[in-house]
This record gives sequence, structure tokens and C-alpha cells, in this order.
Amino acid sequence: MRAQRLIDPGPGFGYPGDVNPLTCAPLHSRSPEQTLAAGKRLGERLAAQFPEGMLVLLIGPLGAGKTVMAKGIARGLGIREPIITPTYTIISEYHSGTTSLHHVDLYRIEGRDQMENLGLQDILAGTGFVVVEWGEKLQAGGAHVRVTLSLAADGGRDILLEEAPA
Repeated sequence: MRAQRLIDPGPGFGYPGDVNPLTCAPLHSRSPEQTLAAGKRLGERLAAQFPEGMLVLLIGPLGAGKTVMAKGIARGLGIREPIITPTYTIISEYHSGTTSLHHVDLYRIEGRDQMENLGLQDILAGTGFVVVEWGEKLQAGGAHVRVTLSLAADGGRDILLEEAPA
């Protein structure tokens, strides 16, 4: 079982400033296909290194490629069914063999009450992979991966991968 994660949906809704990344790997993507491929490589790496699961926070502005990255991560984890952004359902669950993936979209979530009513605490306390779009709204304790996507001047995407220790 994975280490329990802490949700603190306080009024600030921000990512903790004291992230101590183990590794930082900047990438540049020139197309959605390259972003998908980067996500797939990350998913494969996560599956190999953390077979019981990992929390992945996707951070970036609207249109930065968070859903494309989530689709790539799912492919790398061996999920073959179509991955659709859960903007309106908030949480979607996928399975492949013994691997489970919860894909969460916090775009429409505002305030402590809405965050607490999602059931994320139970999901994060279990095993499996959890990919959270708009991850800056979730304050994560324990080991996790933070993926920051930003719009680049050339129309591509700059992607920063950070692993935060437990």
C-alpha cells in the first residue's frame, strides 16, 4: 500500500512552495504527439518504479496539454481504453490487469466543501495511480510527481517533470 496522501484544500488552494524535487527534467514538445509520447514514457517509468501506484499532479494553463499528457501516462501504464477528460464527471477510473488509474480534473472544483465531497482522500489512501489535472489545487503530502506544462513562444509546450520525495 502506498503512503497516505494529505489533502489540505485550504483557502489558498496552492501547491506547497517547499517541494524538494529529486530530479528535474525539462522537455520541449512541438506537437500533441510529442506530448503524448512524453506522457507514455513517464507512465512506463512510473509503472516500473512504483508498481503499487503514484500520485501525478498536472499543472498548467488551459490548453497547455494536461489531458494529452494524462492520455500518454495512461498508455504507458498499459491502459488501452480511450481516456477522456473528466471535466464534468470530475473523476474517471480505468483498469488494465492489476493496474488502476484514477484520472481527476479539478478545473471546476472551488473551495473546501467541493474538494472534501469528491472522495479523493479515499482514492489517495489506496493503491494505484492517480493523475490530477489542475493539480495546483491539491496539496499533496508524500511522494508524488509534479508535471508542469506551459505554452512556449514557438507554439509548443515546455514540460518540467519533478519528483518530490515522501
